[in-house]
Amino acid sequence: MTATQPAPLVRLDAVGRDFRTAAGGSLRALDGVDLAVRRGEFVCMVGASGSGKSTLLSLIAGLAAPGRGTVLLDGAPVTGPGPDRGLVLQSGAVYPWRTVQRNVAFGLELLPISRAERVRRVAWYLAETGLTGLRHALPKQLSGGQLQRVAIARALACEPQVLLLDEPFGALDVQTKEDMQLFVRRVWADTGTTVVMVTHDVEEAVFLGQRVVVLASDPGRVAADLAVELPPDRAGVPRDLAVKRLPEFLALRAEVEDQVRAYHQRHAAAQPGG
Repeated sequence: MTATQPAPLVRLDAVGRDFRTAAGGSLRALDGVDLAVRRGEFVCMVGASGSGKSTLLSLIAGLAAPGRGTVLLDGAPVTGPGPDRGLVLQSGAVYPWRTVQRNVAFGLELLPISRAERVRRVAWYLAETGLTGLRHALPKQLSGGQLQRVAIARALACEPQVLLLDEPFGALDVQTKEDMQLFVRRVWADTGTTVVMVTHDVEEAVFLGQRVVVLASDPGRVAADLAVELPPDRAGVPRDLAVKRLPEFLALRAEVEDQVRAYHQRHAAAQPGG
């Protein structure tokens, strides 16, 4: 007898989303998207422009509502934003007038928890993200990578069920980006938080994710859902940057790149004058 699989934490069923154009017409951004994310999983979404990656993330965050289909979190419909989902954008969007410590505490000030619990969480997440020594600094005194650490710490301090990352390292230089990739993998392993991340960087998606979901364009839809199985994961040890040189990694990266490129070329050919 087959054991019953636990219900996914995040589930999208036949999700569609349209936008009104400036000319008064309609643009179909997403159509028939089915996606399930298990509790504790790290899923990366990649795709060419027009594939609806950020739109999908905004639907899970509750910042927008689907025109068709359902978006569920832990079996309940998503009807708006909530502390059970933490969202980090490319800009980080920290508050410039608040210190690092007070930025991390911001979401906790809105929750019905004790002051002692708020202090405990802020201290723990500052330590987890390597920011304890910068707790009294203002954002203008921080580097780009440090600002993203603050944004991630602030999102995690509310202990959401899902952490949503929208191109969080897109504006960073290569060295800082790789440092942040190692950082977010470690934080994910330490906290067990479910992570759904959007990125245009295929190498980053394969390095970070347990699954890579490839979205096709116009309208956005799931074209492929690929498991990432690399020797460090099977051995139960942390993944490091050396994995990017393994044949298994290079083969999977090439497969994802081919998928993204194929759907981008189909999209370009379908455009007027293409």
